[in-house]
Amino acid sequence: MDQDSHCTAERELLEAVSRITTFSTTSPADEEQNQPKAEISCQVRKENSEKDDLQDSNASLSPNSSMTTKELQEYWKNEKRQCRQVKLLFEIPSTRIVEHRLSKYVMYKIIILQTGSFDSNKSVIERRYSDFEKLHRNLLEEFSEEMEDVTFPKKTLTGNFTEEIINERKLAFKDYLRLLYSMKYIRRSKKFIDFLTRLELQEAYGCLRGGHYTKALEILLEVIGLQERLTRGNPVSIVPTLCAIVVCHKDLENPASAFEYGEKALSRLRVHTSHRYYIPLLETMITLAYELGRDFLSLQEKLEEWKAKKDPIRVFTLKELAVREYVQ
Repeated sequence: MDQDSHCTAERELLEAVSRITTFSTTSPADEEQNQPKAEISCQVRKENSEKDDLQDSNASLSPNSSMTTKELQEYWKNEKRQCRQVKLLFEIPSTRIVEHRLSKYVMYKIIILQTGSFDSNKSVIERRYSDFEKLHRNLLEEFSEEMEDVTFPKKTLTGNFTEEIINERKLAFKDYLRLLYSMKYIRRSKKFIDFLTRLELQEAYGCLRGGHYTKALEILLEVIGLQERLTRGNPVSIVPTLCAIVVCHKDLENPASAFEYGEKALSRLRVHTSHRYYIPLLETMITLAYELGRDFLSLQEKLEEWKAKKDPIRVFTLKELAVREYVQ
């Protein structure tokens, strides 16, 4: 290929990448046409943030980029991969009645599926009516306009445990979750994500604090997949969970697995070196790398570089940080 052809190919790739990057900041046309009125009402309020996202994305590549053609092709592939929005489906196939000495309630089994995937990508959680009610109340505080047309199944004075009422609520809660997820700013909100993950994380961290690392790890590994699908736009938010998995693997004497999840956490903190988990994670990774015979000098250099720039402050260990999460 002559020089002119080579330059033309690079220009075409740059233009294509720019189009892909721009597309990643907007919703597909069919999604805009089918979105509920509740989501439309929030667009004006979020207009400025959308513009900022667009500018940031377009700024990621400049016409003077020094990337080679091969690097541009790889970048293009990664951008297209990011553009594929993960879509989740919510099913409520069954319920169970829980009876305690002073209380009785229905637990709804919620299966969360990723579209176009196999059973390995599903998550299963249980929530009761009061959990849904709390979510609805919290969302109304922040998204009153968006929630204007969202209906919530009301409580009844009698018959709450009849098969008819339970089946009606199963369908109602399924539609409720589907509608909430269809609204971009709600599905990205901390309150919605907490509803789907917080109870399990509280249980996992309780097990971790009690030294039950095997049980804690089992729950954390279940939650992390759902967290990743829910927080694709904010990868740093799952760093605490990844670090808790590192702590569990390390205490269970699985250094290779601990190092694997530590690398995932570090990759999310590459440009967030002021994050409270960054230094404790680096210190843990240095120890693990030395134990495994991996390259620990590059990690040590990053640690020394950070210490040279920052004033000496007390830093918790990774385990000390983990046990402080979700303390009531």
